[in-house]
Amino acid sequence: MFTGIIEELGTVETIDLSGDRAHVHIRSPHVLDGIALGDSIAVNGCCLTVTTHEGEIWSADVITTTLAATSLGDLAAGDRVNLERCVRVDGRLDGHIVQGHVDGVGEIVGREESEGATLLSIALPASGDDPRGLARYVVDKGSLAVDGVSLTVAALDGDVATIGLIPETLARTTLGRRGVGDRVNLEVDVLAKYVEKLTAGLVPGTEARR
Repeated sequence: MFTGIIEELGTVETIDLSGDRAHVHIRSPHVLDGIALGDSIAVNGCCLTVTTHEGEIWSADVITTTLAATSLGDLAAGDRVNLERCVRVDGRLDGHIVQGHVDGVGEIVGREESEGATLLSIALPASGDDPRGLARYVVDKGSLAVDGVSLTVAALDGDVATIGLIPETLARTTLGRRGVGDRVNLEVDVLAKYVEKLTAGLVPGTEARR
């Protein structure tokens, strides 16, 4: 479990794509504090398992399904990545509940500077057989994790969500480097998915989804 509050910008040392999997090495001195083999670290919002770590560098394996469902396959040596360790039960939940389970990959379709903030517009992808895609889980002023960053939706227009980024977020995450055409990992609020599941079938014309 994560909160969407990024602890460190790591650097991809190497990423080896071979067949149906990838092996990634990341340099990140801060988030390795207290980490043991088998622990979880969210990389751009995707929960990965630490398989090795030595000094300031750790590695993780990324399987086919994860490569297909996220933007991790786009990474290259030298890229910066958002990192967060799993949350402690005695810590503050400063963002919102984030599982590190990416629901889809969106595309940035707009970037605008406005009143001391940067507005990013993100096209939300399709999801399953519902024509509304991920947009059905997103609401104005609700929470959305973008590349692992807990953010508030400033506006929703159809399948395009707009988020506002303050200078602190721009400086401390990879979103400060993102531009039109970039792909980003998205995770919607898990509570919305549970509500859909529990209420499916109560409204005429709907049925339960697994």
